[in-house]
Amino acid sequence: MTLFIGSLQLGLLYGVMVLGIYISFRILNIPDLTAEGSFTLGLAVSAACTLSGHPFLGLLAAMAAGSLAGSFTGFLHTCLGIHPVLTGILTMSGLYSVNMLVLGGTPNLALMGRDTLFSLAVSAGAGLDKEMTRLCVALAAAGLSAAVLAWFFRTRLGLYIRATGDNGDMVRASSIHEKRMKLIALALSNGLTALCGGLIAQYQSFADISSGVGTLVVGLASVIIGEALLGRRSVTLGLCSSILGSVVYRYIIAVATRADWFPAYMLKLVSALIVTLALALPALGTMTETYRIRRQGRTAVCISGTGMETAQRPYGPAAGRGGRHNGIHA
Repeated sequence: MTLFIGSLQLGLLYGVMVLGIYISFRILNIPDLTAEGSFTLGLAVSAACTLSGHPFLGLLAAMAAGSLAGSFTGFLHTCLGIHPVLTGILTMSGLYSVNMLVLGGTPNLALMGRDTLFSLAVSAGAGLDKEMTRLCVALAAAGLSAAVLAWFFRTRLGLYIRATGDNGDMVRASSIHEKRMKLIALALSNGLTALCGGLIAQYQSFADISSGVGTLVVGLASVIIGEALLGRRSVTLGLCSSILGSVVYRYIIAVATRADWFPAYMLKLVSALIVTLALALPALGTMTETYRIRRQGRTAVCISGTGMETAQRPYGPAAGRGGRHNGIHA
């Protein structure tokens, strides 16, 4: 039960980060590597503010810092014309030094004995035990973030951002400022990623400079797993599926770790394999469908009254038009 609730808590909290990955990866079609730096930035800012006695301010400051990092990435891409992957790498590399500065020059920072969002919620809990209270906080954070984003992407600005990711040429022809839309979307994406980092810092009561390593891989895996379960019919469904994918991903990791199938240092390799499998699911589905169609179109052996006759079945578009196939007409 402890493993079940703990994985659910982490899945919901990391779901906030996955929402940010969904915006950049699915809506903008940009694999933004800034996420690994902005997650740690939110972690460090939240930890520093919590040490000063301001846990709620730490979450707001973390989101603001992440949005600033995303805006810088957007500036490099839209105004300076640098490739989006390179802009993410540049910002992520620069943020390492910034994160060390925020942490006071140390690679980690402990928050033991300090008031955090979760400890305050446990203190004010109405008859709930510690783990259930923390679960309610994680559920509120993920649910509120998804609800606000679902509302936002139905507004005019949100529709502009969605159109920018779908068809940039059409957006420019419609007199919509494409560069501004990308900048806003990247700021929002990294703001959510940093907010997740701030929540994780207060959840685990410490901050580490290497916490953001593999963030993009985890986010992509969660997005793809969620889409495999619920589909991609709308943005609102995509946001919900991202959170579901984050929870499922955490359970997969928890089960694999619990079963002692591999040592702890192999966790990153397992994560990469999960992402690879998740990304390959659409291609595997297409290959399966193609194989099924080709199998139906193979030579059919018909038994007539006088013996054996071999006829070729048409497949594909020719099947409905009575077209020619290997010299035999339908």
